[in-house]
Amino acid sequence: MLLTLRDLRATRRRPGPRRVKAVLLAAALSTCLVAADAPPAPLGVGDRLFPQLGNPGYDVASYDLSFTYSGDNSEPLKAVTTIDAWTTAPLERVNLDFAHGDVESVEVDGEPAAFAGAGEDLVVTPARRLPGGRWMRITVRHTSDPTPDTGRDGGWVRTADGLAMANQADAAHLVFPCNDHPSDKAMFTIRVTAPEGYTAVANGLPAGAERVGRTTTWTYRTQHPMATELAQVSIGRSSIPRRTGPHRLPLRDVVPVKDRARLERWLKKTPDQIAWMESKVGRYPFETYGLLMAEADTGFELETQTLSLFESDLFTEPAYPEWYVDSIMVHELSHQWFGDSVSPRTWSDLWLNEGHATWYEALYAEEHADRPLQARMKAAYSVSDRWRAAGGPPAAPEPPAAGQKIGIFRANVYDGAALVLYALRQTIGRPAFERLERVWVREHRDSTASTSDFVQLASDISGRDLSSFFRAWLYGATTPPMPGHPDWTSTGPGKAAGARR
Repeated sequence: MLLTLRDLRATRRRPGPRRVKAVLLAAALSTCLVAADAPPAPLGVGDRLFPQLGNPGYDVASYDLSFTYSGDNSEPLKAVTTIDAWTTAPLERVNLDFAHGDVESVEVDGEPAAFAGAGEDLVVTPARRLPGGRWMRITVRHTSDPTPDTGRDGGWVRTADGLAMANQADAAHLVFPCNDHPSDKAMFTIRVTAPEGYTAVANGLPAGAERVGRTTTWTYRTQHPMATELAQVSIGRSSIPRRTGPHRLPLRDVVPVKDRARLERWLKKTPDQIAWMESKVGRYPFETYGLLMAEADTGFELETQTLSLFESDLFTEPAYPEWYVDSIMVHELSHQWFGDSVSPRTWSDLWLNEGHATWYEALYAEEHADRPLQARMKAAYSVSDRWRAAGGPPAAPEPPAAGQKIGIFRANVYDGAALVLYALRQTIGRPAFERLERVWVREHRDSTASTSDFVQLASDISGRDLSSFFRAWLYGATTPPMPGHPDWTSTGPGKAAGARR
């Protein structure tokens, strides 16, 4: 996710091979082993920033999502969500995250199941207890409401001609029932039925389009596991430009029909941008890529897997310099490696996503637009103590305010985290740093990884124990001295401008 210059200004007015994962906390797991006659209760996997996000006791293998759109983006969509999962403990009940739709029925393994709401959970009670270590299939027939939920960010985004999704950080369960935490990635099949004149596009590759009367059903399937927060569905009066990227990678974009011609100058940049990223960190990790340019006011751009979401105004507003727009495109593209293919184990690991995306955004601007990386890092260093005081250090951000879940996307997980990477490169040298980046995305591809994983790999590759370095840079209340730049200073709360560090 990336806030644009316009949106940063706006914040003054209003605040981008699947592995089965263990649950985050054993204590959370024990809470799901309850008697069936106990009152339904919301659960969570114990994430420090989102304690009730996700659910223990099972690991999702795949989602099959089916949406039927009426043509009116203020009306609830009819939907069916089917979840195939592996139970990791005996379950009397199964908790799903779901908070913004009406549930018609639930089945577990083809049999009707009782269900009830509890907080932002849908609590399902199957006809019989589910033993641990077995497959289960849950089918939920429900509605999916595209109108904003009171006091909540994200979910469906209403565009000028339809809908798109913006589920980061915890809003996928405003759209469909799920295990809404990035630690539980899964495969997705997405089906969308829409009236004549509309086109639907989703993550992954197309798997057919069936026309019945005056409606068409489009089907898409991912070829790699995906976190729920990265799901994307676009429904609109859209044009779908196609082209080929490096290694014959199929590229497809989604743009408003009326803007197709004037957006081409931006769309044709993608193949070269992918080639540039591959030169830095290795081969593109997914089956396709493209830009979804939506006529919507989201306040951000978003790295939804294989189909990044952008506000179309970013490309049509002449006030934005070309180098700036290019760098934002690269920011979201780089997330396909950092954040999508390698997903955060917990939301406190967000700095690994945004720090790396900011790093490559800045590096691209240096190499293509003569915007020196060192100058950007020095400017970030000068205010980094203020960022830490306002929102916490990069790897321990303060929890968001109620209803403002994108509040964790503060400056210190963007440029503040990129500053950590700059300090790391200064410490271990450019060759070791560049090797670290390549090995990181290769070893953790299609999986999740944590801050401790990154610290360990950096130590292994550099041949030195970097735990003290990372402890200070990632968790310290103040910013450590910058290696190689003893003259750099940071002005924090209560400190005089220009004070030496």
